Amino acid sequence: MLRLLHTADVHLGARHTDLGERASILRERQFAAFRASVDLATAEKVDLFLIAGDLFDSNTQPRRSVERVGAELGRLARAGIRTVIIPGTHDVYDGASIYRSYDLAGMAQAASDWVVVLTPSLPEVVFPSLDAIVYGRVFDTKRSPRSPLAGLDATADTRATWKIGMVHGALSIPGRTDTDSVVITEEEIARTGLDYLALGHWHSAVEGRAGNVSYAYSGAPEPVAVDQDGAGQVLLVTLEEQAGRHVVAIEGRRVGLTQSEKLDIDAGTVHSQPELIEMLGRQADPNLAFDVRLTGLFPDELDLDLDEVERALSPSFLRFRIRDLSIPSSPEGVAPPPDTVLGAFVRSIEDQIAALEAAAPAAAPGAPRTAAEADEVADLREVLRLGRHLLEARQVTL
Repeated sequence: MLRLLHTADVHLGARHTDLGERASILRERQFAAFRASVDLATAEKVDLFLIAGDLFDSNTQPRRSVERVGAELGRLARAGIRTVIIPGTHDVYDGASIYRSYDLAGMAQAASDWVVVLTPSLPEVVFPSLDAIVYGRVFDTKRSPRSPLAGLDATADTRATWKIGMVHGALSIPGRTDTDSVVITEEEIARTGLDYLALGHWHSAVEGRAGNVSYAYSGAPEPVAVDQDGAGQVLLVTLEEQAGRHVVAIEGRRVGLTQSEKLDIDAGTVHSQPELIEMLGRQADPNLAFDVRLTGLFPDELDLDLDEVERALSPSFLRFRIRDLSIPSSPEGVAPPPDTVLGAFVRSIEDQIAALEAAAPAAAPGAPRTAAEADEVADLREVLRLGRHLLEARQVTL
């Protein structure tokens, strides 16, 4: 049996310019998640610690930051855990590579076979004591000249029982990842004969199987963008022989702190700004990126200053945003003149909404009959809201 901890896309040293003064907080969270990954690896007594690219956000990092990483890798070595790293697309192995500038094994105070960086000149490493081989085909340019899996066939390799691959790149999705810097296909994965392929580049965790090969993206251990879904974990991977077959089990473990949440609030249920602030403030959490949207019809009598709401609540969250997507109600009895573009537009959309609502069962007046009709009404109300905003200031006589 062989046990791995698989992580990637740690992006240490990321600038997070969108967070302003809080950027340093997220940078420290990212390092804390990396340290928590090391803690987990030692607690679980894994055999290998795999970092599938973009350990660093760029090749330009203060020496002190690299030394902190070296110290964590040293903890792994002292616990009897070997580390294998491949460069990614942010810490690419070009002429200015951070892996050329710094000796991570030396910083870890460990022998070179305890902290291994795979490079174009060192595309694989064999660990006889683990009966395992790790392949990591990387290039000295950000955009790969070919697939890193091209020509890789581990089935004929007799140097070890367990065959593990590492790639930092995008799984081919026609029309979506064609222009990515590094692209691989499921067909290529299936042909490798690997037991497990550790992937990096996507910040959300994804698992899959191609032929007899299990593969997975671990996702970023701490979200690189505060509202990123599917991040915040590492993968514990167990490779075991059962009845003559190689069986791979993958288990996600959370190491990140940052959470994200989106909340829609019907503006019609809000009675005052203090009440709204009090209600949202109950969810205060310094680890939460909280995005709130006001929807529905905005009551005429409601007085809200969303800038004030953000200023009041921002100190209670990692990030707080509130947006108004509600529909402004029209003054009672007042309609745009029928001989204007605005008037014709409003009547056309309102007629379409009325026709859909008229089709509702008598038991639920004003409610569309199906979910599809409900979505259509919501879309039409959004069209009405945006159209009024665009046309109100420029009424034109037909």
